[in-house]
Amino acid sequence: MQSIANGLMGDVAPSVEPGRAGDYGTAILAPSGPVEIRSFQTFNVVYTAGKFGLDDTGAIRVAFRFVQDGGLLQTSDPAAANFVSANSSNGVPLELLVEPYPERPWLIAVRITVTGGFIRPEDTITVTFGDKEGGSPGWRMQTISEADFGFRVSVDACATGQFAVLEPVLSVPVVSGPAARFCVVGPGVHRPGETLSLGIRAEDAWGNPAQLPEGLQFSAAPGLEGFPSTLAVSTGVQALRVEAIATHAGVYTARLHDEDGRLLAQSNPIVVRVGEQRSFWGDLHGQSGETVGIGSIEAYMAFARDVAFLDVTSHQANDFQVTNAFWDRINSLSAELDVPGKFICFPGYEWSGNTPVGGDHNVFFRDEGRQIRRSSHAMLHDRRDLDTDANTLTELFAKLADEDCVLWAHVGGRPADVAYAHDPKLRTAVEVHSNWGTFEWILTDSLRLGHRIGVVANSDGHKGRPGAGGPGATEFGAYGGLTCFLAPSLDRDAIFECLRRRHHYGTSGARMHLDVRARFDAEATLYTRDPEHFDGTGLPVREAIMGDIVQTGQSRVPVSVQMIAGSPIERVDVMVGEDCVETLRTYAADDLGQRLRVYWQGAEYRGRGRNTHWHGSVEVRGGEIADIFPVNHWNHERQFEQQGNRLVFDAVTSGNYAGAELQLTEVNSEVRIDTNLVQGIQAVHEMGVDDVVLDAGGLERQIRLRRLPDQLSECTLDATVNISVKATGDTPVWVRVTTLDGHQAWSSPIYLLRDRGT
Repeated sequence: MQSIANGLMGDVAPSVEPGRAGDYGTAILAPSGPVEIRSFQTFNVVYTAGKFGLDDTGAIRVAFRFVQDGGLLQTSDPAAANFVSANSSNGVPLELLVEPYPERPWLIAVRITVTGGFIRPEDTITVTFGDKEGGSPGWRMQTISEADFGFRVSVDACATGQFAVLEPVLSVPVVSGPAARFCVVGPGVHRPGETLSLGIRAEDAWGNPAQLPEGLQFSAAPGLEGFPSTLAVSTGVQALRVEAIATHAGVYTARLHDEDGRLLAQSNPIVVRVGEQRSFWGDLHGQSGETVGIGSIEAYMAFARDVAFLDVTSHQANDFQVTNAFWDRINSLSAELDVPGKFICFPGYEWSGNTPVGGDHNVFFRDEGRQIRRSSHAMLHDRRDLDTDANTLTELFAKLADEDCVLWAHVGGRPADVAYAHDPKLRTAVEVHSNWGTFEWILTDSLRLGHRIGVVANSDGHKGRPGAGGPGATEFGAYGGLTCFLAPSLDRDAIFECLRRRHHYGTSGARMHLDVRARFDAEATLYTRDPEHFDGTGLPVREAIMGDIVQTGQSRVPVSVQMIAGSPIERVDVMVGEDCVETLRTYAADDLGQRLRVYWQGAEYRGRGRNTHWHGSVEVRGGEIADIFPVNHWNHERQFEQQGNRLVFDAVTSGNYAGAELQLTEVNSEVRIDTNLVQGIQAVHEMGVDDVVLDAGGLERQIRLRRLPDQLSECTLDATVNISVKATGDTPVWVRVTTLDGHQAWSSPIYLLRDRGT
């Protein structure tokens, strides 16, 4: 991994300087060797004053990046974790202050201010992070492995409030922990006889790539041939690929075993079938350390291709922080890495306008060399190209009108307002899931407005982990999503046509096969572009897939759903617009047993402060809890503790859901919910297949109780639902899948229109 070149980083500090670079002193960091994630450490930053010294009330500041999720620094309790101290070589008193958000992207800092004296040139200040002298265990490291965990030192030598940055930024490598989990990553839909690639990686307890052990064994079902049975693993290898050939159509899985034959991991279902259409997996939304993430863009792309085993990716930096040099690098690297048939990389950026003027949108160009249209120059010194900006979404649509590009609306720091403006030729999809949470409302809002859009899911990650991004220990509450693109081949033209026709679906991070089709008794008319906004005649068809716009004379249309997952299927909700018209299950009411799931979900509202904090308990009376385990409990350090017949928990949701499964000894028992937001009592034996919902206000804040069969093992579902087609307007049909491992999937809608002549 390589460090980030200063010229590529959008960083506007300082605005003024009292002298020249080199006048403000120097700083060193000790120790500087590798440290393991979540370990307790002690670091000394030693600052030597420069030619100005430090005047009375002058200060130095040590800042850390936005995604840093280590222990919360504190200066008040020497015996507690994460204690910070400082002393001066001449004995002048120092005052320490932890600053939560001084300046982007360095959003956590400690300021050390000189009080009652001054610091002469060559005097020193030593700042100790994780000072153990008073009994503290040290400073707890972040959950993220990183080549350059940075300590940026800046100096206010003249007590003006203006800090000059010392170069270079001090750093230490933070390395992953031991392997705790293994992944076998299968490809999307393939054809018989084609060579396919399977990825294998190890992860530590927080999802960082970890060292693969020796002696790994690989096996697969008959019909998947050509892979090695024993994997040769060198020191330092965290991920690798093997190739195989599927000799005939079918659904396959591959398995990874240790040297003693114990199963370590099983792949997602690998669907092999005859036909034109294949499927490819991508995460097109994330950023790196040149803006508000970590690591270089080169490391970001390498992770996408070689660790997450994506087929398609893009880099989406906040536009107001993208220097012209970095925009050039985004374009040149995208062109360099784009290899048809192997790995597709689109140049693009995140238009980061404030919500009142449209909100966050992703922009993807088919080709390199296009003009970036920023929402502002908020963090850019160079303002010579200010007139190229598009400050509102309306302006952006106008300036991109003749470009070969597509846009997605998403919910990140600045939630998109899909009602502010819409251009159906440009905005083709909405992002319903990311590390920031789950946002079905952006889809239903769009459908209510009559927009014909598709569904995507991505990481929107800042940790340089596209395609395999856990939330860590920060306020991010969800695992990063993936998008499955349905296309005949892996190249820019095929994927771009897929984007424009909305032939894709999103998941919360699992690779599952989803096929949704409408079938017609007589010829219907398929429009490859929205007929309300594009010229062109329709094509006669007898079936349509997700994303299609199709006109039919039928008042009822059968829609088939095929689901193949790597985990048992809890439910598939068939939706028309905002309404669930039918829920498909692999079990019936008579199958229900003593297995109970309790989910907490939802958000406060749609903006930045959307996170809902849950704390409370689930108590069982009239029986016992035989077993219990968490669902979507991504932050292992938040409380999830069984205390006899009671679960005590602490959690964060951002529209997504988390929860617990309880195996009960007695169905004639009672469950008592007591949380900070809602309370309730439910008799288990009175529960049917429908959820019991305790409403907690906010944005779909709820506790949901779901009773399941004692054994649930069915990972496939094939069903057909008859959909009534509205006489006027659209009938948008989409599905939401929920699997037992806590993952979800969302299809792009099929837009059914009644023939105007009927």
